[in-house]
Amino acid sequence: MSKYTDDAQKHMDKAIEALGRNFSKVRTGRANPHVLDSIKVDYYGVPTPITQLAGIKTPEASMLIVEPWDKKILRNIEKAIEQSDLGITPSNDGISIRLPFPRPTEERRKELVKECKHIAEESRVAIRNARKDANKAIEKDEELSEDEQNVEKKRVQKLTDKYVAKIDEMLKAKSAEVMEI
Repeated sequence: MSKYTDDAQKHMDKAIEALGRNFSKVRTGRANPHVLDSIKVDYYGVPTPITQLAGIKTPEASMLIVEPWDKKILRNIEKAIEQSDLGITPSNDGISIRLPFPRPTEERRKELVKECKHIAEESRVAIRNARKDANKAIEKDEELSEDEQNVEKKRVQKLTDKYVAKIDEMLKAKSAEVMEI
């Protein structure tokens, strides 16, 4: 490995991590606690993530239960979930909040697959940008001969191909999960 491939690999790793985070936010009909990560609750005037205020359980594949440690904020959590873009109606029993995840329709699952493809394409663009930056750095290095530059560029391309294949694998797995009934 050279300094060029190391730098490119760091950027590509970040793109893969971001892809994983973005895929975890795509609702599949299966209850995933990560869908609540971006929701903030008004906790005594301070917007606070739900995950810092409550325990989140998954008792079954299509249900999340949010149990706040401070029962006084139960209504605030319920309100924050209602106002979010989740599209789930919370049910408050006075102790916890239940979030039923209905199975998406076939049409909705196809839309979700399209969304996943778009997210994957954004990651591919990030990978290609890392390759472009590495290639520019190689071309600017006056200590490298033309042959050495070509060898370095081939290494960067090989790394790029490896990461694009990883994105394709992740997309295939996520698409299969979304289309699962």
